[in-house]
Amino acid sequence: MKKLVGAAIAAGATIVGAGVASAEVSANVNLTTDYVFRGVSLSDNDPAIQGGFDWSNDSFYAGVWGSSLPGGTEIDVYAGYTPTLGAVTFDLGVIGYFYPGAQDDDAEFDYYELLLGASTPITEQFTVGGAIYFTDENYGETGEAIYYEINAAYALSDALEFSGAFGNQSIGDADGEDGIDVTEESDYNTWNLGATYAFHGFSLDFRYHDTDIDEGSDIEYYTYGPSSYDSSFVFTIGREL
Repeated sequence: MKKLVGAAIAAGATIVGAGVASAEVSANVNLTTDYVFRGVSLSDNDPAIQGGFDWSNDSFYAGVWGSSLPGGTEIDVYAGYTPTLGAVTFDLGVIGYFYPGAQDDDAEFDYYELLLGASTPITEQFTVGGAIYFTDENYGETGEAIYYEINAAYALSDALEFSGAFGNQSIGDADGEDGIDVTEESDYNTWNLGATYAFHGFSLDFRYHDTDIDEGSDIEYYTYGPSSYDSSFVFTIGREL
C-alpha cells in the first residue's frame, strides 16, 4: 500500500534517445520507524525498510515500490498520466498491490486501485490537492472500497516543508466475504501532519498519524487491533541512490 504522502526521495538521471522525449529514471530507499498506510500500521508498529524505482517521460510515469512487512513483503506497481489544465495538475493512474508468498484459503490479498488526483499552487510556497482511490475488490476480499483525501504542503524554504492530509476510507465488507459480523459498508477518517527536511541527498520526515476508529466498531475488523490504529509519531529517513 504505497505511501503517497511521505518522505520518499528520488535521484534523477536523464535519458535521451533519437526521436524520443527526454525521460527521467529515479530511485529511492527509506527506513521508517513504522509503516503507516492511511492511518493504520502495516508493520505491527515496527520499523520497515522501503524503496522503489520510478520512470517519467513528459506527462507519463510508471514505477515499482516495495516495503518489508512482518513475515513478508509488499510490492506496488503503478503507472499514470499527469495532464495540466491551467494551474491545475491532474493525476490519472492505476496502482497494483501485491504480496508475494502471502497465502490464505479464505482471502485474496492482491488488489488494484484507480486514482484520480489534482493539485494546484495557491502561492509560490503553498500547494493544495485532493485525490480519490477506488477498487471494486479490496485487500482480503473486503469488497468495494473508496478513499478520499485532501492534502496541503507549505515550503518554508528549499530544505524544509510542512505537509498534512485528511482522508476517509470506506470498506464494503470490513471482515471479508466469509465474515458474518459485518453486513454493511463502514468507514473511518484518518489524518497526518508533519515536516520534511532535506539535506545532502537525505530527507528526514517526522509525522503524526491518527484515526477516529473506535475499539469494537465494524471497521476495526479491517485493522490489526487497537495498537495498529492508535495515534503515533513516525520518523522516516530517506536517501538518494
